Amino acid sequence: MALNKKPVTGMRDILPREKQIRDYVQNVIRETYRSFGFTPIETPCMESIGNLSSKQGGENEKLIFKVLKRGEKLDIKDAQSEEDVVDYGMRYDLTVPLTRFYANNENELPSPFKALQMGNVWRADHPQRGRYRQFMQCDIDIIGEPSNLAEIELITATTTTLGKIGFHDFEIRINERRILKAMAAYCGFPEDKYSEIFIILDKMDKIGLDGVEKELLEEGYAQESVKKYMELFRGLSDVKGIEEGTKYLQEKLGGYLDAEVVESLQQIEQSVNAAKSADFELVFDPTLVRGMSYYTGTIFEIAMPQLGASCGGGGRYDKMVGGFIGHDVPACGFSIGFERIVLLLLENGFTIPDEKKKTALLIDRKFPAGRLPEVFAKAKEMREQGEEVLVVRMKKNKKFQKEQLSQQGYQEFVEFYND
Repeated sequence: MALNKKPVTGMRDILPREKQIRDYVQNVIRETYRSFGFTPIETPCMESIGNLSSKQGGENEKLIFKVLKRGEKLDIKDAQSEEDVVDYGMRYDLTVPLTRFYANNENELPSPFKALQMGNVWRADHPQRGRYRQFMQCDIDIIGEPSNLAEIELITATTTTLGKIGFHDFEIRINERRILKAMAAYCGFPEDKYSEIFIILDKMDKIGLDGVEKELLEEGYAQESVKKYMELFRGLSDVKGIEEGTKYLQEKLGGYLDAEVVESLQQIEQSVNAAKSADFELVFDPTLVRGMSYYTGTIFEIAMPQLGASCGGGGRYDKMVGGFIGHDVPACGFSIGFERIVLLLLENGFTIPDEKKKTALLIDRKFPAGRLPEVFAKAKEMREQGEEVLVVRMKKNKKFQKEQLSQQGYQEFVEFYND
């Protein structure tokens, strides 16, 4: 039987041109985040299945690639349930591994701890444009900072990074989970149904206000509550700024909305706008939900007009570390949608700025072996001057060879003959 030369579904081979762009983007991300004081860390690709299935990963917990026990521990014959044969899973994001990492190493880490993680994650998802079953995530998180200083730093660092990569005219959409809950409480929805309501609300960008209203009524929620809920969103339909939007909600919701929530969001807006170096807009989006159930406060997303979808996001998750150590530790994080960013760059014909000069040294087939040291001495000299140098035998079809090398970015050719 012939071996299968194609990668498994949802995973892919990365060709040289894309790999060069990926490496460049990763370097920009890494260096920019480090300039903001974030420290690189690394965690394993697998986690205990109990950590990954702890009801904190939202819909992603349905997409875990589960790992069978090994050797004598794997007893399929007498297994009664999945728990009897599975003990690990491939990580579906970098946040669960980070909180475990922090809990395990807390005594050796500073507080607050500013972490930078870049690595592959795996989800048994339906592959589509810009979405794969194995993909790179780039996260920054601040653990141990209870104030909105964390949100301000995360948004500023992320937007600065996107600006350095070359993106502009994008939006950072921001909301607060406590605003979502206050709006639901004001309208009289039962508290134990908030999660279901927010799942429907999260479809707003796809089905619109009327679609959300229809679904809520079909689910049996009181018509009076649904009507009140829709009126709130209609009143916010033309609002973009955080100050304007939160003032409107404060007037409408009264005691349902804590003044500290409003004040914190307004401070974030003022500080981010004062510190920003990229061309973007901070937008208040009261329909933003974020699927992860572990979010407890501020939430945000990157909206790219070129993509027509979100390109990263994050938020505050103050209760997650406590699952490991028994007491809560404030935490907030932001993840860049690395794969979608690279996809946009490739589609727009992106070229790496200030790339090293690339020269190919072509050695004629009749060039005497005794003179090869001359070629390698020349290559050494050019590399020391900062060039990227390829030494290769000249092919019969030299024109086609040069065309191929040009596609790989080689701008200059030096030919060596026996003369």
